[in-house]
Amino acid sequence: MPNKANDPSKKSWIPVSADSDFPIQNIPYGVFLTRDDVITIGTRIGDHAIDLGALHQLGYFKGIPLTDDIFLQDTLNDFISDGQKTWRLVRNRISEIFDITNPILKENLEHQKTVLFTMEEIEMQLPVQIGDYTDFYSSKEHATNIGTMFRDPENALLPNWLHMPIGYHGRSSTIIPSGTNIRRPKGQTMVAGEDTPGYGPSKMVDFELEMAFITTDANKLGESIPIEDAEKYIFGLVLFNDWSARDIQKWEYVPLGPFMAKNFASSISPWIVTLDALQPFRVPSPEQNPEPLPYLKQEGANSFDIHLEVSITPEGGVPTTVSNSNFKYMYWTMAQQLTHHTSNGCKVLSGDLMGSGTISGHTPDSYGSMLELAWQGTKPIELLDGATRTSIEDYDTVTLSGHCKNEKVRIGFGQVVTQLLPAK
Repeated sequence: MPNKANDPSKKSWIPVSADSDFPIQNIPYGVFLTRDDVITIGTRIGDHAIDLGALHQLGYFKGIPLTDDIFLQDTLNDFISDGQKTWRLVRNRISEIFDITNPILKENLEHQKTVLFTMEEIEMQLPVQIGDYTDFYSSKEHATNIGTMFRDPENALLPNWLHMPIGYHGRSSTIIPSGTNIRRPKGQTMVAGEDTPGYGPSKMVDFELEMAFITTDANKLGESIPIEDAEKYIFGLVLFNDWSARDIQKWEYVPLGPFMAKNFASSISPWIVTLDALQPFRVPSPEQNPEPLPYLKQEGANSFDIHLEVSITPEGGVPTTVSNSNFKYMYWTMAQQLTHHTSNGCKVLSGDLMGSGTISGHTPDSYGSMLELAWQGTKPIELLDGATRTSIEDYDTVTLSGHCKNEKVRIGFGQVVTQLLPAK
């Protein structure tokens, strides 16, 4: 089925600024609370949110096999379960409805009052019920930096890293949407020179610049997803800030890896940008050497050129950009991550979230965490107001943003904005 919504020449009758993340070629999906305190599934064009529940009730999706309540729910899980064919039919129809040449809704002001909201009139919610969350460790530059800091620089990557996507299971209950503030976590730490650990607020809270993909129901227990089919089960992507407490992590991570240092909060952008919308921005992923085992081997352009940025804003201050990176730097692709995840027969469900792992590039200004940017505190980052940071301080706000752009169109994810509050 053709991706008609990706036509770069399309324009919407809803005003869209040139630098908007949400032109008619995007059509992301999210969940929001309306001005009437009704929760609904919707999409966005420019600075307007569109109530898909109302649009469906008014008959605009006639001919597409959808249940009456598919967009009247408080999560996207059931819609995601309908599969790629339905996602594409709905996205194409939305593109038709809001095309500047289509008068049906454009000239129906009564319907517009029911369907359209300004962004100031709504409150974004978590878009899916996340049953399970897996975080990968798939940036070669990031893994090399961490290995250099904490192990032998000559053997920064562990022997298995170049042969399979490394990951761990995280905590889905603490994944929160943009705009939700978090508290500085408390935990055990071991201070250098001490013989016993102490307990208290973390002194090294850090962001992690990541992206994450949302899956649909993908397989039965005991079945694997072939690499050539993996992308069929990826609904879309969000920006992902996987918060970390580095001092807690350093003490606890041997022998089983991250635990309390990671599960206190992870922040996501509220609009899920579909894999369909990202197709014009495909690029080759980094060369993989040694060649992956046959079940992970891919051909063609399997990554996406997504520009990523992180800024830190102190309380009452101005934002300072501290990192510029790109999703295309990831060594292991989403398809390889999902295929490996199910290679042992692990079942994947609608709404499951898979984090990419921290995204770092080749240069220091493209590193995806304060641990790397400030290099274990030895190179403090200077903010625009003259203050310095080696980690995130109380009342700092961390903002992640991301977009794709070519000579014809820009597709973006919006932002993830989170403020760190003091420990309770």
